[in-house]
Parts: sequence; structure tokens; C-alpha cells
Amino acid sequence: MELKYTVKIYTIETPYRVPKELKETLKGVVSGKSLKRMKLEEVICPVLQKKVPFLDCFVCTNHIRRVTGEVNCTGEPLQ
Repeated sequence: MELKYTVKIYTIETPYRVPKELKETLKGVVSGKSLKRMKLEEVICPVLQKKVPFLDCFVCTNHIRRVTGEVNCTGEPLQ
């Protein structure tokens, strides 16, 4: 996978609501403490050109890794 974008993670005041399907997908992948923190974060997606919850970015096919307040993204078009 080739890195195309480095996206900054922003902290927000009000947590995003997480759908049950997404919670089930993340069960066993992230801890409860990490999930709570991730609900309070958002990114400006370079592909969609809008703000999205970090959890949506985390499960996206373009997500490579998270590194110290930033996300590495491949930037491929989404379907």
C-alpha cells in the first residue's frame, strides 16, 4: 500500500454515536478504553472531502495506520 495522504486527527467535545454493527466489527480489535477515546475524534477525509468520525476512517479500506495524532491514507476512490 502506498501512502498518499497524512490526515490530522481532531478532538471533539460531543462523542459520535457508534452503530451496533460497527461495535461488533471492532470487538476484539480495539479495547473499550480506546473505543471511548476514538468516539471523541474526527478527521477531514481527503477522499470524501468532509469531516467524518475517526471510527469510520479506522474501518475504511484506505486506512493504513494511525501514528501519533495522524492517520496514513491511500486515497483510493471509495465505492
